[in-house]
Amino acid sequence: MKKEIYNIEGIEIEVEKYDKNDKNAKRRRLAYCFRMIREKSGISRTDFSVWLGVPYRTMQEWELGRRAMPEYVLRLIAYKVMNELREGRIG
Repeated sequence: MKKEIYNIEGIEIEVEKYDKNDKNAKRRRLAYCFRMIREKSGISRTDFSVWLGVPYRTMQEWELGRRAMPEYVLRLIAYKVMNELREGRIG
């Protein structure tokens, strides 16, 4: 399967290209990107949810693709992670 590279606030993520007819493709892509951003931070799910102030269950549902995550939320989280990485506070 072909891959695409997404740049979300300076974080590059390689994602499989989904079929355009797949109605869940965007949700799965956002879920995958969210997981990659969290993993790049080096923070566990539990600590990440506390750090962001997002309920653990909500974050878990986003990461597993069970619940649609607004794209603007993903961008804000990526922005925060990149700034904290630059400052050396995480990772």
